[in-house]
Amino acid sequence: MPDIPGQVSPFEARLQALLARVQNGTLTAEAAAGQLRDLPFADLGFAKVDHHRELRQGTCEIVYARGKTTEQLSGIVDALVAGNAGPVLVTRTDEAQREAVRGVAVRAGLDLEELPRSGAIALLRNVPEPRGCVLVITAGTSDLPVAEEAALTAKVVGAGARVWADVGVAGLHRLGAAREQLAAADAVVVVAGMEGALASVVGGMATCPVIACPSSVGYGASFGGLAALLAMLSSCTPGVVCVDIDDGVGAGYSAALIARGSAGAGAA
Repeated sequence: MPDIPGQVSPFEARLQALLARVQNGTLTAEAAAGQLRDLPFADLGFAKVDHHRELRQGTCEIVYARGKTTEQLSGIVDALVAGNAGPVLVTRTDEAQREAVRGVAVRAGLDLEELPRSGAIALLRNVPEPRGCVLVITAGTSDLPVAEEAALTAKVVGAGARVWADVGVAGLHRLGAAREQLAAADAVVVVAGMEGALASVVGGMATCPVIACPSSVGYGASFGGLAALLAMLSSCTPGVVCVDIDDGVGAGYSAALIARGSAGAGAA
């Protein structure tokens, strides 16, 4: 990952090797230009696939599947596998879409991590060595799909991640069992629906940043997560920040960046 001085991503290393071949005369400039033609993005007509993120940010592209046909999704993932060097994360899939992604993985000879409950599926290739620790806490079992999405996102970005489920404020004594995990975490994601109070409680216990992720779990007056979102945005606990409703990707990605940075600072 490029957040370590002197270290480059697999994608950047591949580009450096290509340029070195031009420099030493084993590859013509015209041939290299052909290989670089789709460097910024590949235009598939229905999508412009970003190949440049691994070079810009050192992280994989994340594909949101909902609303895409299986043909569109497999075309996008095929292009990412062919044009990039890191993992590929696909989120919010249905079974037919996951079958299409499995087909891409088989053709490319890549391993998969699949979470049917959340609809997330990751093609695993050159996943960064985990640095730092992300703890994902849920208020209830019904929050697990979003929590699993957050944890898998954190893993493919390059952080260690684990889920601690069902410790909501209706039985707050259960949170005490996570005290050691909280103390060891570099970033915490709290996924909660209903009134969303758990994020403030965890924020008052943790020594690291807490990313509140409101879920759409709840009865009528929770308005599909809006009540939890407003409560989390209004938290009186410093160090608690908030992402959108059911946004496991945004929470896990941000937590991983924090955790990797914290681990790097500690190592230095």
